[in-house]
Amino acid sequence: MAVFQRDDCTLHYEVRGTGPAVLALAPGGMRSATALWDRAPFNPLDVLSDAFTVISMDQRNAGASAGPVGPTDGWSTFLEDQRALLDHLGIERCAALGMCIGGPYVMNLLRAQPERFFAGVLLQPIGLENNRDAFFGMVDSWAEELLPSRPDLAPAALSNLRDRMFSGDFLFAVSEDDVRQCSVPLQIMLGNDLFHPASTSRRVAALAPRVELIEDWKDGSAREAAVAALRRFLSDHA
Repeated sequence: MAVFQRDDCTLHYEVRGTGPAVLALAPGGMRSATALWDRAPFNPLDVLSDAFTVISMDQRNAGASAGPVGPTDGWSTFLEDQRALLDHLGIERCAALGMCIGGPYVMNLLRAQPERFFAGVLLQPIGLENNRDAFFGMVDSWAEELLPSRPDLAPAALSNLRDRMFSGDFLFAVSEDDVRQCSVPLQIMLGNDLFHPASTSRRVAALAPRVELIEDWKDGSAREAAVAALRRFLSDHA
């Protein structure tokens, strides 16, 4: 993987393929890293790189990336990491694709800079539905794994980061009004479990003005059809 230094944060990333750019934000919650694409129903680095330039990154303090955790860090910190990487690579316009926590990451990018993105793809986005304790537990588990190798980080700082990121509602990073106002075309592949409620995917699909929803996409012929639909969607809007 390549390395990009942003202030005190070291970000590891991979670029594969040629063609219109797609920023692929991996699943895994606070552990969101390129390697976790291999556990997904499909890996965008594999299924898109023959026609697109696919950029995947380890988010700060996940995978091989590392950075400080400050008193005001939260969704905006990850947003600026992602935009800084695109700037570093000279990517002026691209699609944003995200799975799991990547869903809110994508919507936050589209909210902040819609003119930069020709499409957004959300694969089973996380969302709030009687599951806040699960998200808090996910962050606490990540912090417990991280702290032994990071004496520079304080437990309280990670707890505060947890509260800033997952005390909100809906998609955590953006509001329902943000989704209503999204001018970028969206494709959503339905979530169906505790962290990725189907209701969240359906609510985004109901709110967004330009959207298509794919309900069956994870196995066998449905997965093949979903990949074909994804490629068509990106090509149509690139």
